[in-house]
Amino acid sequence: MKIIDMHCDTISRIYQEQKRQKQTHLRKNSFQIDLTKMKSTAYLLQNFALFIDLGETAIPYETFLGQLAVFREEMAQNADLIAPVTSYSQILTNERQGKMSALLTLEEGEVCGGSPVRLQEIYDLGIRMMTFTWNYPNSLGYPAEPAPFTALSKSVTGYEDNTRLSSLKSAYQTAYSRPKKGLTSLGIEFLAEMERLGIIPDVSHLSDEGIRDVCRLATKPFCASHSNARSLCGRGRNLPDDLIRTISQKGGIIGVNYYGPFLSDKPNEDDIFFSRIKDIAQHICHISDIGGIYCIGLGSDFDGIDGNLELENCSQMELLAHELQKCGLHTNEIEQIFYRNALNFYQELLE
Repeated sequence: MKIIDMHCDTISRIYQEQKRQKQTHLRKNSFQIDLTKMKSTAYLLQNFALFIDLGETAIPYETFLGQLAVFREEMAQNADLIAPVTSYSQILTNERQGKMSALLTLEEGEVCGGSPVRLQEIYDLGIRMMTFTWNYPNSLGYPAEPAPFTALSKSVTGYEDNTRLSSLKSAYQTAYSRPKKGLTSLGIEFLAEMERLGIIPDVSHLSDEGIRDVCRLATKPFCASHSNARSLCGRGRNLPDDLIRTISQKGGIIGVNYYGPFLSDKPNEDDIFFSRIKDIAQHICHISDIGGIYCIGLGSDFDGIDGNLELENCSQMELLAHELQKCGLHTNEIEQIFYRNALNFYQELLE
C-alpha cells in the first residue's frame, strides 16, 4: 500500500548529526526514516520538515539554509530513489519513473523574520508548506503549548552579546501580554501571502485561537500536518472536535501524529509515555467520526519523537494497516488515510 507522510524531522536530525562530525545520511541510517526503509514500504511521498528551534540558534535563517543544503545534497546523492517536488505533476512523474517524492516544508515561521520578502525567498528555495510557530510565541502568532522564556534563555547558544536574547525576551513579553493569543496582524498578512504564493499553511503547533483565525480567514484548504484529537488525549497540541470539523469543512487535512504523549494521557507506572499502534488507530477513527474519512492523513513526526514506539520506524506501516482493519476499516478507507487524501490535497494546492 502506498504511503504519504506529511511530517518528519529527519533532515534536521541529519543536519545536527553532521554538525557533530557524525557521518549520517538519508539513504540508510539508524533513524526512524531512511530511503531504504521507505522504499521497502512503498512510500509515494515524504514531507521533509526543516525544523528550526529558536532556542538553539542565534540566526534562524542561517540554520534554515544549512538544513536546506543538507536536503539538497541528500537529494543529489540519492537521485536514483527520490526526487524533490514542488508540484502535483512532479509527484506523478516520479511515480512513473519508479522514484519516491520529497516535499520540503518549514517548521517555524519566524525563520522569515517577519518579512514577506523572505517568505518569497523560501518559496523560491522550494518550501511548499510552513507552520506559523513551533513552541515559542513569535511575530506571527502564539503556539498551542508555549515553552516558558526561562527554558528558552537557558538553551540559547551562539550569542556573543545579549542583543538577540533581549529581542526574544521582548517578543515573549509582548506575546504573553496579548489579549488574544492567536495570529498577530503580521500573521494574518503572512496567511494571505502564503496563499498567494502557494505555500500551504500548516496549523500544527498553533494555538486554538490562531487556528480559528486561519479557519475564518483562509480562502484555500490548509492542513494540520502532525496533530491528534484532544477528545482522546487532552494535550493543547491536539485538536478539539470543533476544529477537526472546521478544518474538514474547509477542505483541509489532518496528519495523525505517532508521539506517545499526544496519543494518550496515561503514562506507565514509571511515568513513561509509549506510542502504541492501537492508540494511533483510535485517533484516526475518532477524526474520521468527527470530520469524515477524507480529512485524515499520516503525520508521523518520525525522527522528532522519542524511541518508545511500538511502530518503531517507517518500514512497519503494515502494522498500522492491520490495526485499522481490526477497527473495521475497509481497504479503500485505509488507502484514503495512507495516501489518497493527501494526494488529492496536493493535487488541489500544488500547482
